[in-house]
Amino acid sequence: MTAVNETMRAVDRKARRRSITWLVIAEIAAMALWFVSSAVLGDMQAESPMSQTIAALLTSSVTAGFVVGALSLSVLGLADRYDPRRVFAVAAVAAGSANAALLLVPIGHDGAIALRFLTGACLAGVYPVGMKIMVGWGLHDRGLLVGLLVGGLTLGSAFPHLLAWLGGAQWRLTTGIASIVALCAAAMMMKVSLGPWHASAPRFDPGALRLAWVDRRLRLAFLGYLGHMWELYALWAWIGVAAAASYSTRMDSVEANALAKLTAFIAIGCGALMCPLAGIYADRIGKARITIIAMAISGSAAVATALAFAGPVPLVFSLFVVWGLAVIPDSAQFSALVADTAPPDKAGSLMTLQTALGFLLTLITVQLTPLLALALGWPIVLSALALGPIFGIVAMRALQRLSSQF
Repeated sequence: MTAVNETMRAVDRKARRRSITWLVIAEIAAMALWFVSSAVLGDMQAESPMSQTIAALLTSSVTAGFVVGALSLSVLGLADRYDPRRVFAVAAVAAGSANAALLLVPIGHDGAIALRFLTGACLAGVYPVGMKIMVGWGLHDRGLLVGLLVGGLTLGSAFPHLLAWLGGAQWRLTTGIASIVALCAAAMMMKVSLGPWHASAPRFDPGALRLAWVDRRLRLAFLGYLGHMWELYALWAWIGVAAAASYSTRMDSVEANALAKLTAFIAIGCGALMCPLAGIYADRIGKARITIIAMAISGSAAVATALAFAGPVPLVFSLFVVWGLAVIPDSAQFSALVADTAPPDKAGSLMTLQTALGFLLTLITVQLTPLLALALGWPIVLSALALGPIFGIVAMRALQRLSSQF
């Protein structure tokens, strides 16, 4: 009997490793669609000039679609009514198809913005559903598991910048490859099994709106997350454009644009390495403490990058990489704080609400960032992004004072 139990445990460990590995790879592949427009924006504008407003909409419309999709998914309970692996696969196929359709519409056309919105709505079936599948594989190491998935999201967000760097000015090639990779994510999900702790999540409860405000601990966790999101997607969306603007003061514009693509990939991609590490230490030293450390570093990097803007290329490059390393590893811990604090029957709804509010905020920051940069200059805009981490640190320190477990 002992030998049989050992064999079953070995099979479970093997299934766990296989499922987690394929899930993270599928996450990388599908989420590569998010920043396709940002990665190739310079090449698209070189071929067909567009206004800064349209350029920003190509990125912010993905966020708007994601918010609508995430709330719809939660209200309808699709990931509970159907196998979440199939929901993920269908969403990846739909998102990849919508992205591929960009090749059929004129640059900057309203149809392109609508397709980016649709892509974002479909990606709501990838990231939140992937999170649901991932936490089913662990109970005491969920900080690590969520960190792995957020790391996959981060690397996927960086991937189109690598494709754009390798493809040069061939933005259609980058767009097409990203679509194909997303379609492959659906096939990868066939390798994923559901874990022993997989359970149905409750549908969105409107009562969570009130609880998020009246419970001070939850309110602080929400505010800390909003400070984090103020900075995160504005940086991820426009790091390539900002880096190109800085580099072009010291080198040829073509070389500056190429190096900016590589900078964006390395800066965002390196952050993926920090997510699992942050997850491991969050359970040891406290989730709020991890968020405070990360936001202190990222906020400082934002100010330093602003001060060094248009300075020596190696210095600016290094600061962008440091910023990218620090801006993402705390992300999963804000959701974990809500899960730790909320009543169990409302945790899912509260995390959905937290995510929706955070991405609604990014609609503003992503849309306004290039417009303000045009009016005020990149140094002022980059330094203003540090306001988010400062706000978040204040909220997290207050949360720490309320509860020693954080």
